[in-house]
Amino acid sequence: MKRLLLICMLLPVLVVAQHSKSYTPPDDPLVQAKLAEWQDLKFGLLMHWGTYSLWGIVESWSLCPEDEGWTVRRGPFSTNWYEYKKAYENLSTQFNPVKFDPEKWAEAAKAAGMRYVVFTTKHHDGFSMFDTKQADYKITAPQVPFSSHPRSNVSKEIFSAFRQKGFMVGAYFSKPDWHNENFWWPYFPPKDRHVNYDIKRYPERWERFKDFTYNQIEELMTDYGKIDILWLDGGWVRPQSSIDPAVSWQASVPFGQDVDMPRIATMARKHQPGLIVVDRSVPGLYENYTTPEQEVPHEPYDFPWETCMTMAGSWSYVPNDTYKPARKLIHLLADIVAKGGNFLLNIGPGPDGTWHDEAYVRLQEIGSWMKVNQEAIYGTKPIAPYVENQWRFTTKRDDLYAIYLAKEGEKMPSSFTITHFSPPKNTKLFLLGYDKPLKWKVTMNGTAITIPPILQQNPPTDWAWIIRMKR
Repeated sequence: MKRLLLICMLLPVLVVAQHSKSYTPPDDPLVQAKLAEWQDLKFGLLMHWGTYSLWGIVESWSLCPEDEGWTVRRGPFSTNWYEYKKAYENLSTQFNPVKFDPEKWAEAAKAAGMRYVVFTTKHHDGFSMFDTKQADYKITAPQVPFSSHPRSNVSKEIFSAFRQKGFMVGAYFSKPDWHNENFWWPYFPPKDRHVNYDIKRYPERWERFKDFTYNQIEELMTDYGKIDILWLDGGWVRPQSSIDPAVSWQASVPFGQDVDMPRIATMARKHQPGLIVVDRSVPGLYENYTTPEQEVPHEPYDFPWETCMTMAGSWSYVPNDTYKPARKLIHLLADIVAKGGNFLLNIGPGPDGTWHDEAYVRLQEIGSWMKVNQEAIYGTKPIAPYVENQWRFTTKRDDLYAIYLAKEGEKMPSSFTITHFSPPKNTKLFLLGYDKPLKWKVTMNGTAITIPPILQQNPPTDWAWIIRMKR
């Protein structure tokens, strides 16, 4: 019985949600290796940044004529879509983020325990935050004030700064492009987020858009150093065969919009061997991991996944936005990692090129917690039951980590009880941040762990405490 309990305690249990029918593992050994490396990193930074920060509005979506809450136009041009689009695109002539300092961002993210970064090289509005040769609507265009700055190619600068800090680097790229005349053809008014013309009737126009997309991605794959992740957004741009009408939002996709991902991925991996490709929500060889947005699954998946979520309320910079407290963010990280996922946390830089002070405070708070508890996060695997009331569980080698998520205002108790794990007699239990073994015993209710008074009065960290069970 003791040997059985030890095995149960120390090995990952592969009882997870079975979703493998919609996931196709990559067949390239280099991609498999890179994906395994990425899964061990656990915590990353996402940044949405563009000219929209000047108005302090949600990125891109106000251009889209759909009846959705986040697409509502506001301001003096809101009653005329054409005038609004003209004014929106004219924001590029005012964009001058002279306080841009990617090294400061990279240092703060590293101190918080983040280990990879994904940056929006281009969002749906089509404004390129890199020096593309395919379009003039870009940050390095002459009409953009920041174009004369020595660091105007911000994507290259960001990738370089984070790479120098040891980060894995990812390029976010929007497949739809609402500025490109071969996606939203000015001959027709757009009705929604989709291509606004019949692709079958005008195939040559769609071919031009496919080439444009291919060429922009090739620029990113050849001129911006080592790229580890190609993170493709705009999942409605997809082949007809991949549209699933049983999924509510896909039921409204009117027709296939195939940009030829086999061609793109082959090219990208020729330049960047082992590249992870994330064609979001399009199952198959080019969705190497899935990306639940603003939510955490209720149970683990049996494939690689990542929750992408905002630190504040919006993906992009909004004045006076409300930032999630550190306790919430740490609990999210623990919950995600306990279910086998990664946490990609978004910060939206402002129009001057800085983060809000609150973002730095949150990263500092998370970093203080991670310094003590990171061994229960990096390189760990999920272990059943994953979740037990306020407990979350991870495992690594011969160690089991039980992460206790404290309630708001909760103090360190005099004892903990863990129901699902009864360690063998000689197992040593430690509280991370305290180097002396804890007293424990098996009771009818589970494993009771005594917490010394010194720890009750002065716990090693706030918000979440971790018990390590070690042989």
